[in-house]
Amino acid sequence: MEDHGTVRDDHTPSASQPPFDLHVGDALTAYSRWPTPVTIISDGAYGVRGFHGDPAGPEGLVDWYRPHVERWSRAAHPATTLWFWNTEVGWANVHPLLVEHGWDYVQTITWDKGIAHVAGNVNSRSIRRFPVVSEICVLYQRRFVVETPDGPLPVQEWLRREWLRTGLPLSKANEACGVRNAATRKYLTRDWVWYWPPGRMLERLAKYANEHGEPTGWPYFSLDGKSILTAKQWDSLRYRWNHQHGLTNVWRRGPLHDEERLKGTRRRVAPRVHRTTPASSAHLNQKPLEFMERLVRAVTEPGDVVWEPFGGLASASVAAVTLGRRAYVAEIDAEFAALARERLQAAWEAVRRDATTGT
Repeated sequence: MEDHGTVRDDHTPSASQPPFDLHVGDALTAYSRWPTPVTIISDGAYGVRGFHGDPAGPEGLVDWYRPHVERWSRAAHPATTLWFWNTEVGWANVHPLLVEHGWDYVQTITWDKGIAHVAGNVNSRSIRRFPVVSEICVLYQRRFVVETPDGPLPVQEWLRREWLRTGLPLSKANEACGVRNAATRKYLTRDWVWYWPPGRMLERLAKYANEHGEPTGWPYFSLDGKSILTAKQWDSLRYRWNHQHGLTNVWRRGPLHDEERLKGTRRRVAPRVHRTTPASSAHLNQKPLEFMERLVRAVTEPGDVVWEPFGGLASASVAAVTLGRRAYVAEIDAEFAALARERLQAAWEAVRRDATTGT
């Protein structure tokens, strides 16, 4: 029986070690040594030839992402989340692949870059569409399926099945939880208004079921057939969510043009870029740290592991280090990786400095 409560974490850094691991090379060669991720922030291929190796069109993205999605799925814990950056059509192509591998859609964040993002004049006769000023980041949760003697069950179906297995009427679930009707209406329902029960309520259901239900060879509300779930174990199976007031799923900010934007490398960083100047961006798809901090803060706690498999300039990992998380990042381009390391080192030094001064 799979141990759903186990998180592989054998890379806990000491106080003197940096809270990041930067792999220079393909992430596929690094995943096996990284600890279990609490969240994965993917900002890889878009199918727009944005970097060498990026497919020329979105139809090539499924093959590009497949080996990574397979590895993410094997490494993930039931509470692992995934943030997937892309264009609308790029994400649409990859979405079925993610669902196939056990990732459930939660919501889409739209980055509205504003009218200033439209480059030059828009000729409506030749383009024949509204100007695109958006990019999206899609949140997925790991699908939690419970293995039972009768086969795997989705968690909603498993909860109802476990109660019905006791032989007790559904109304008794309300008595078990100490509520008027919330247990049957929310936690044990078969319809779309189902709620994931809080740990304390699941523990009450489990205790009542095992005290009053018909005796069987498999305890009620047990994952291993030996012990019943505790509130702490149950809560650990659901992804974290730290609500940030005032934020919606539309984020408005222009593309980076301030001091945060790295410039001046003079590299031709993508097949579709032909001339560079000292003012040219070091990386065409650098994300605002503000956005990456929102993603990290929403689904992790200090000390949690954040994966960034397609680092670029490692903005997600810089955000993770700044917020006290542990970042595991890969970047295949050695020059991008060097810039990423500088940013990560600076973020860590700032954290240590703040800790020393108490700010």
